[in-house]
Amino acid sequence: MHAETWASGDGPMGDHGAIMPSEMRVPRADLAGHLRNIDGARAVIAIVGAPGSGKSRLAKDLARDLNAATPGSAAILPMDGFHRDNDWLDQHGLRKVKGAPETFDIAGLSACLAAARLPGKDLPVPVFDRDRDQVIVQGAIVPAATRFVLVEGNYLLLTQPGWRDLFLHFDLSIRLHVPEPELRARLSRRWTKQSLPAAEIERRVETNDLPNGRLLRQHGRPADFVVTDFL
Repeated sequence: MHAETWASGDGPMGDHGAIMPSEMRVPRADLAGHLRNIDGARAVIAIVGAPGSGKSRLAKDLARDLNAATPGSAAILPMDGFHRDNDWLDQHGLRKVKGAPETFDIAGLSACLAAARLPGKDLPVPVFDRDRDQVIVQGAIVPAATRFVLVEGNYLLLTQPGWRDLFLHFDLSIRLHVPEPELRARLSRRWTKQSLPAAEIERRVETNDLPNGRLLRQHGRPADFVVTDFL
């Protein structure tokens, strides 16, 4: 079902390649039903999108819907738990681009995804606390009985070295498409809530967050499903 190239032509809002040829457009309200049709004791689902596209919210909504039908069937594994810590970023001169692909622990994420494919025991996973700007080790648990592991993150379908190897861990993938003007507004609100100065907010949005989203459009695999009814 996956293809290696983007669709030619422009998508919504002039967003080149917004809808890839092999992606099936699915209303977000129908996603839980599609996931329930996956066979097996454990399914690992990738939820991807640009910074600010609503991946965390979609993962929470899907977990809620799946658990409402079958309690304990879904758990969330956030890619942001694999941010490198600030000391490491400072040592490598990468603090200014925190959130870019090179600022994540890909090996740690890959090992965690491999473990997540195997039901039978509880799996502690790290989470990222944005307010404290740090990773909380073993901040969440994927319980042994979980059937659906919802992995949400920007770069899960990135085709660059290291990242492209993650693709084999996923049984199904979902991509959120949100037009860039809406992403810009959301990201500005996000950083405003962190009480950052206006100049720093503009720097983060225009020189880091939005370019990272464009990177996904240029170097990302198609997902199985694309969701365009953003909230």
